[in-house]
Amino acid sequence: MSIKDTIATYADDMRSWRRDIHAHPELGFEEQRTADFVATSLESFGIDVYRGIGKTGVVGVLRVGNEPETIGLRADMDALPMHESNDFEHRSIHDGKMHACGHDGHTTMLLGAARYLSETKNFRGQVNFIFQPAEEGIGGARAMIEDGLFEQFPCDSIFAMHNAPGLPVGQFSATAGVVAAAGAFFDIRIDGVGAHGAHPENGVDPVVVGAQVVTALQSIVSRNVRPREAAVVSITQFHAGDAYNVIPASAHLSGTVRTFSNSVMTHIQERMCVLAESTAKGYGATVSFDFRDIFHPVVNDETQSAFAASVCAGLVGKDNVHVNLPPGTGSEDFSFMLEQVPGCYLLIGNGDDAARHPVHHPSYDFNDDASVYGATFFAELAQQRLQSSTPDG
Repeated sequence: MSIKDTIATYADDMRSWRRDIHAHPELGFEEQRTADFVATSLESFGIDVYRGIGKTGVVGVLRVGNEPETIGLRADMDALPMHESNDFEHRSIHDGKMHACGHDGHTTMLLGAARYLSETKNFRGQVNFIFQPAEEGIGGARAMIEDGLFEQFPCDSIFAMHNAPGLPVGQFSATAGVVAAAGAFFDIRIDGVGAHGAHPENGVDPVVVGAQVVTALQSIVSRNVRPREAAVVSITQFHAGDAYNVIPASAHLSGTVRTFSNSVMTHIQERMCVLAESTAKGYGATVSFDFRDIFHPVVNDETQSAFAASVCAGLVGKDNVHVNLPPGTGSEDFSFMLEQVPGCYLLIGNGDDAARHPVHHPSYDFNDDASVYGATFFAELAQQRLQSSTPDG
């Protein structure tokens, strides 16, 4: 029986696991129930479990033989702070929290692979099953690394997957090089002088200053970034005032920046600071500027990407494996793990039907049909990388 056929016998269990996690979403660094579920499942498979790596992170370790080779397989566990609009039975029971990015499915796929590898043990070396908290811009990968993830659980290579609505189930993407953008969040506070709305000459209007800052910031990509580079500067919040007839004393702008290199990110940060401060100064206002580097670009290692693509091709056929997809402007903090260990961040098809919603949509739901493919990929990847030295494994 093939790996896929064996894992297909887990399909009902994986669907149950995934829907249970979906119904009980937890935000970053709050994944206590999810971590308990993961740890208990791994222990039931006979896998050694280590908790508290990066606050709520879990690592399962499965070793066969004394060979030194190791591989890391990573899944994220956290949900998003948003309301779910679905009405199916496994919808979120916690209003304002939702698995709208498919981390419930990612966790399930890695648990399925862990079960298979523990049952068969057809490899020689060590598999580290890394269940990461707080991927959604809160710093979970950095927290695990700072807690000694790779010192305690060394990895020769590391791999992760993210579901991709719009890509058919049974297809993968394993592209070398930059595949996802660096991401930063920023806050700009503008302090003016409050006044009566009927007497603006007595104040310094931070709303007017803020409007000019918004316009100025939109010139950065078109006038300060080289055309062959790509970047996004988005102001997503503008807060000021509480009354119709009062000019407020302050305004607050927030947003995000996405780039495909750290150097471009630094350049944009510098230009944002100069433009905000100089614009405010021209109107007699002052600015405080906070720029937070949340994600680095996700850069896949060429060798590890080729290996991952070959595993995918063996599973679904070469025609169903994309190796040249252009990078997306979404971000992923798996980038920090890839800066420590060579590896590959893949995409797995979540369905291309018209009813399939994108990630971060209030009606999104992970496609359970993808679970067997994802779990099979992880298991096959580990077996091939840690090839058994004995005929019977």
